[in-house]
Amino acid sequence: MRAVGIPFEETVIPLRRSDTAMRIGEYSPTGKVPVLIDGDAKVWESIAIISYLADRFPDKAIFPAGSNAARAHAKAISVEMHSGFQTLRQMCPMNLGKRFETPPIDDALSGDIRRLEELWRDTRARFGGGKGYLFGEFSAADAMYAPVVTRLDTYQLPVAPDTRDYMDTVLADRVFLDWKGQALEEPWTIEAYEEGHRAVEDFRMR
Repeated sequence: MRAVGIPFEETVIPLRRSDTAMRIGEYSPTGKVPVLIDGDAKVWESIAIISYLADRFPDKAIFPAGSNAARAHAKAISVEMHSGFQTLRQMCPMNLGKRFETPPIDDALSGDIRRLEELWRDTRARFGGGKGYLFGEFSAADAMYAPVVTRLDTYQLPVAPDTRDYMDTVLADRVFLDWKGQALEEPWTIEAYEEGHRAVEDFRMR
């Protein structure tokens, strides 16, 4: 929403605290986040939120402009991100505040990395127009994959040069940098997500 200029108010609720479930429950019927409240509309699940916003603001480039094929592809890969890459998610929890040593890469993690590289390479070749983002300009698909980009970077997972190029595009995005800056200012951490990983750099200490 920030990337395409849709104003909103944000409520941040720290996770894994005694009042977390109660506070989230005030907004979300599933007890999970994110959730979007727009007047009488209450929308949960990230894909549903993106779809709602695309309908609500048809003048905004939420999905890529251009061909139906590009928009269909953007929706398909966004859903794949929403439901897939479970090994990467579990083995490499998202952490913007630190960089860790590369963990052991088993077949399942290697498969997730390989699929990401294939997906990004194919999408940029077909729809990127030689620019950095998946569809040339920033879209909902890039927003969906930003948390995956950070994992590859945070855990220093080996990737091909063109994959690194896409990662660098997302990591240098002005909206991403603003989001990351706000995250680094948060005073709370969840230490359980760092268990089994050795930090080599701590950005919170700068």
